[in-house]
Amino acid sequence: MDFGSSRPQPQQAYGAPQMRSTTSAKIVVAGGFGVGKTTFVGAVSEINPLRTEAVMTAASAGIDDLSHVKDKTTTTVAMDFGRITLDDDLILYLFGTPGQDRFWFMWDDLVRGAIGAVVLVDTRRLADCFPAVDYFENSGLPFVIALNGFDGHQPYRPEEVREALQIGPEAPIIVTDARHRAEAKSALITLVEHALLARLK
Repeated sequence: MDFGSSRPQPQQAYGAPQMRSTTSAKIVVAGGFGVGKTTFVGAVSEINPLRTEAVMTAASAGIDDLSHVKDKTTTTVAMDFGRITLDDDLILYLFGTPGQDRFWFMWDDLVRGAIGAVVLVDTRRLADCFPAVDYFENSGLPFVIALNGFDGHQPYRPEEVREALQIGPEAPIIVTDARHRAEAKSALITLVEHALLARLK
């Protein structure tokens, strides 16, 4: 008599848990010059972020507006890169774009394959975010607007910013502080939820 056919396999006998597959996604962090993109990626990344910063020299005088970021001495010339695990099975890879318009030719490559973007906004320089907003609206990539409060100061409410930017109600506008990990993580969660809902439509 053959008893082997009825013998349970070890995994069935002991109820061993199935391994969960890990999903990874690419997120872009964009915005104007000196708005806090490098700070955002560095605050939330669980690895030492890759930064491609160069010291600002006299060559940028009259080109880069430092009136609101007078302490800024370096600038991103290619990208920032970081990683964060949001859940046991979801890893986000973060790509921060350079802010100056002379580096915009890199954006197509940085954005390729991304599920969405966080557009950081300094409301003292609202016009600086127009190119990023236009880019993602034209590309159809889901994005959220994150109002980065410098020195904890938020002079405008999200709905005032929505009206000024003429953005429809489908794009979330949130308040954040790029220096704080918890707030940067919350912004990423909002984006992931928004991107998933956009895919279901």
